[in-house]
Amino acid sequence: MKTRLFMMLAAVLLSIGAMAQSENNYALGNFDHVVTQPAPGGNTADGGPQAVSNIRSVAGVPLVRLNNGVMMPRFGLGTQVQSMENASMRQQLNETVRGMVIAALQSGYRHLDDAMFYYNERGTGWGIKESGIPREQIWVTSKISGNLADAQNAFNGMLQRLQVDYIDLVYIHHPAGTLQDILACWRVMEAEYKAGRIRALGISNFDNRMEAFNYIMDNAEIKPQMAQIECHPLAQRTDARELYANNYDIQVECWYPLNHNRTDPNNTTIQQIAQAHGRTVYQIILRWHMQEGLCPVPGSTNAAHIAENINIFDFELTDEEMAAIRAIDRGDAGRSFNLQYGNWGFGNFQDYNYNHTFTPAYLTGDVNFDGEINIGDVTGLIDFLLSDVRMAPVPADVNEDGETNIGDVTALIDILLRS
Repeated sequence: MKTRLFMMLAAVLLSIGAMAQSENNYALGNFDHVVTQPAPGGNTADGGPQAVSNIRSVAGVPLVRLNNGVMMPRFGLGTQVQSMENASMRQQLNETVRGMVIAALQSGYRHLDDAMFYYNERGTGWGIKESGIPREQIWVTSKISGNLADAQNAFNGMLQRLQVDYIDLVYIHHPAGTLQDILACWRVMEAEYKAGRIRALGISNFDNRMEAFNYIMDNAEIKPQMAQIECHPLAQRTDARELYANNYDIQVECWYPLNHNRTDPNNTTIQQIAQAHGRTVYQIILRWHMQEGLCPVPGSTNAAHIAENINIFDFELTDEEMAAIRAIDRGDAGRSFNLQYGNWGFGNFQDYNYNHTFTPAYLTGDVNFDGEINIGDVTGLIDFLLSDVRMAPVPADVNEDGETNIGDVTALIDILLRS
């Protein structure tokens, strides 16, 4: 045991400098939209609560400048866990999402996609607090749904459940309800945007109700920065993407980018490309999204899969491979969700409890959050030091010197040798 630990430490000392400085030749550069919309916080002297935001590229994830000048990470974690959304499972759901968020932030994610009707915002909020990553370095998204006429109370509730004083991006989740109620919700979002409690405004699933989209575009004082749609290789949504991105310079974000909901993505084309690169089909799909200029937000409850999904910035797909993936598009037949909206509502939100006590496990040396200190924590800490995430504020400061460095590895090994 001792020999293995010291060999591991020696390997880290020899490799940390070289690997930490290695260049990523396949990184995707940031790109910009034309800034046509006013910046958030315009009704305040100092920009409001959102003025502290400090979004930057971590783990190779590129940023996009939205049409209001705000920078957003183009890759994120989807937090919905549909299998646990039953009212009797709120505690388990939020505890699961708390762990997902911690795992994602430790893996370099800085973009979290949530919604009030996911019933997990409390777990997301605790995950942010316990990750060790400052809130201002995290892009937090949520979505208003249900009674749109009560949007102000909905937004206030989102802040409270997430334990934040601003939200980076707020969507209208579904274009369900009267056009007047949809616009009333948008007016609340615009007011909070001007107050600096929202940084960007978005519409989700509005391509399924064009009268609602047109009504927003005709009447909004502040036009949308983001549009979220179902999009993946089997339903590439070219018409919707052209509508938003080409006609209105709205950035497109993709929910269910791996199409977990219905069709197995392991078709022959993607399998062959994955084999050629020594990657999983999921990594190929996510890399395709990134090279298409999209913003995917894949979800997983598995920490290893969460880390795998973001590990897509050290290879690239060729033009021929991108064309081959574009050729498997099934159009609307490939969609998993194609609801036709109208004036009817989308249900009422029922608040819930999540009983949790703040327990920052990383302070004890439990780097991989498995409830104990073992060799997995050493390898987890080594992975952290060898990745781009090492530049972020520290989630694994074992020796409590204010940063994560090789001293934390030796401190953790000391703990193991004494145990």
